[in-house]
Amino acid sequence: MGKARTLAEPFRIKTVEPLRITTPAYREEVLHKAGYNPFLISSKDVYIDLLTDSGTSAMCDRQWGAIMQGDESYAGARSWERLESTVKELTGMPYVLPTHQGRAAERILYGILGGEGKVFISNTHFDTTRANIEFTGAKAFDCMSDESLNPETELPFKGNLDIEQAENLIEQYGAENIGAIILTVTNNSSGGQPVSMRNAKEVRALCDKYGVLFVLDGCRVAENSYFIKHREPGFEHKTYRQIAQEMLAFADAFVMSAKKDALVNMGGLLTLKDAKLAERCTNLLIISEGFATYGGLAGRDMEAMAVGLEEVFDSDYLHYRIKSTEYLGRHLHEKGIPVVRPFGGHAIYVDAKKFYNHIPVHQFPGQALVCDLYVQGGIRCVEVGSVMFGKYDEAGNHIPPKSELVRLAIPRRVYTQSHIDYVLDVFDDVIEEKQSSKGLKMVYEPPFLRHFTARFERIK
Repeated sequence: MGKARTLAEPFRIKTVEPLRITTPAYREEVLHKAGYNPFLISSKDVYIDLLTDSGTSAMCDRQWGAIMQGDESYAGARSWERLESTVKELTGMPYVLPTHQGRAAERILYGILGGEGKVFISNTHFDTTRANIEFTGAKAFDCMSDESLNPETELPFKGNLDIEQAENLIEQYGAENIGAIILTVTNNSSGGQPVSMRNAKEVRALCDKYGVLFVLDGCRVAENSYFIKHREPGFEHKTYRQIAQEMLAFADAFVMSAKKDALVNMGGLLTLKDAKLAERCTNLLIISEGFATYGGLAGRDMEAMAVGLEEVFDSDYLHYRIKSTEYLGRHLHEKGIPVVRPFGGHAIYVDAKKFYNHIPVHQFPGQALVCDLYVQGGIRCVEVGSVMFGKYDEAGNHIPPKSELVRLAIPRRVYTQSHIDYVLDVFDDVIEEKQSSKGLKMVYEPPFLRHFTARFERIK
């Protein structure tokens, strides 16, 4: 065997975008004006933006070329026909609804399936999924084993849905009241962890047993396929696309934010097997998004999405994508930073509760770390803990979630290894100043998705 080589990017750069260098004092002022919420910071004041991997990818030359071929006809555009054909071939589902992004697809589907008295079960509902469900008056429950929720546990498929917990909920609330079981691949809110094919098969069997709808939220289905190929016996000789197709075949519906694994900056999909449900969803699509053959998208968007859904399964791309994320996680772990292991595909998650163990949970240690990374190095990232998922009891007391994480989401094909090395250097500064970091108190929050617009003050 030859020596290990540097993980080089499987692309070369054709266009560059300048980044602005600022000082810690300037960034502290910016953060204060933004209410210590990086969502409210202007992008011009950010050096390395790891807030999300959603819609932040760099598109390839083929996608930009396809954009110039966009057919902007209102109905039956060539661009729609190309996208529809690509999606049907991937999902095996006959009904395809384009939307302007994933949460629009969620709003349409869960607006129909939800309502007072309805219950939705998932491995972990992401923020917009939970909000769209709860907005209808329905309840959303996460079902994961305690072992999977331990950041330090090394399991190959920590994103799996706990079948026993899910079945208990079905028995408790009655199968007729279950809106759907939603399997999110990869499991974003739980450290970007993958879901096994076996687990998808078990969910299918559970849904068949009780007559419940199975929804696959697969915005990172290609990344999930990579982990199945390399971790689950029996898939070694299948292509990443074949693995995705096999998993999608188990589901009754597929929801996708195309801003992730379709490698585009805007777009979403909802695909269905049932004709009657598809008709109801199409009617709502036309009312709220646009005609059925464009939804909320321009023809050029659909062209780029069709190319992205093909390109994302390229073996060189997926190898680089997963290994470059692992590079960041491995080096943070070597520095003693507590991170969720094994490393996910699209992001590295820091266990903020363990890292900032001097900051109590009700003072939001995750948000404190997010703020410190911005001040120290201009890095923007996001808290996935008490700010995003915390609730209140009837007395108004804070109920924290089980995990207090900070997500470093890596845009696709945007940053080079030297940028990631810079991120690692900034963590050295954060480690040095760790004990002087202070918690935060929330001074404003909206009723839904509070992490987007909440405002904070530093605790003196």
